[in-house]
Amino acid sequence: MNKKRKVMVKAAKSVKQKESSKRRAAEKQNTVEKPKARRRYKDTVFRMIFNHRENLLSLYNAVNGTAYTEVDNLEITTLENAIYMNYKNDVSFVFGFELMLYEHQSTVNPNMPLRDLTYVTTILQRLTKDENLYGQKLVRLPSPRFVVFYNGTDPQPVKQVLRLSDAFLKKQEQPELELLVTVYNINWGYNQELMKACRLLEEYAQYVDQVRRFASMMTYEEAVEKAVDYCIRNDILADFLIRNRAEAIAVSIFEYDEEKHMRSEREEGIRQGIELKLFLLVCKKLAKGNTEADIAEALEEPEDVIRVLCEKAAVYAPEFDEKKIREDWCSGKLS
Repeated sequence: MNKKRKVMVKAAKSVKQKESSKRRAAEKQNTVEKPKARRRYKDTVFRMIFNHRENLLSLYNAVNGTAYTEVDNLEITTLENAIYMNYKNDVSFVFGFELMLYEHQSTVNPNMPLRDLTYVTTILQRLTKDENLYGQKLVRLPSPRFVVFYNGTDPQPVKQVLRLSDAFLKKQEQPELELLVTVYNINWGYNQELMKACRLLEEYAQYVDQVRRFASMMTYEEAVEKAVDYCIRNDILADFLIRNRAEAIAVSIFEYDEEKHMRSEREEGIRQGIELKLFLLVCKKLAKGNTEADIAEALEEPEDVIRVLCEKAAVYAPEFDEKKIREDWCSGKLS
């Protein structure tokens, strides 16, 4: 009896030790130093959530007003390694004779129809690689549809449609090549009907909103940590954030860094454009024989600023060739 009891006690201790080890491992995982965000880190929280078939089907149902539950016929076709102009295709899949391309964006991009054209061409090439495109039999294709989910800070409508033909230099009444992209604003408070139809999308919008609220009061790194804790406590993406806490934090910080970088580039581009416009105006007035004082008064700019610009412009006299000036400006010779 004593021997049997010793065996039972030993077994119980073994189980307890295993449970303790698992608990320590879990605690270590949750407190592990979060990976630093890197510019090669191309994932997003949105993509992490919706790159699984069950979640993707839920989003598909919300967009299309359907109620499908069977995921076996959903085939993910995302271009995992295809990068075009530093952008990666977020999520694409074939379901119900349709090829869906979903993109998530935090910045406004009017070139999405062109980008989607490159993506869909690559995907269709892959889907038809074993087909005879030169034969007499028609090769059947899934019908493509293009959707962007936007949650940037620049004001945008609830829903809009972007057209490839808007980029054509020559407008056509009936373009022979067209591609339409539907853009949904998924910031918290927008497209409530769509949000209610897909709980994960709604909770993702709440998560982003919480990050921004905390970011207005503290550093972005602290804000992401606080938002993750808040969302777990309030059952907002709780399962996802518990399972992927460290990666979700790192990805969120990277998304912010990338968005800040792109915003800075846009602001710098605007500043450069304003300066170039002023320089060209000065050159035009010098070509007409105006003095520095006359130019400063006409353009309502300080004379010392105009004096510097006139000195730079002197090398282009007397022709003041605008094409040459623009080329030098873009190459940095006039900086």
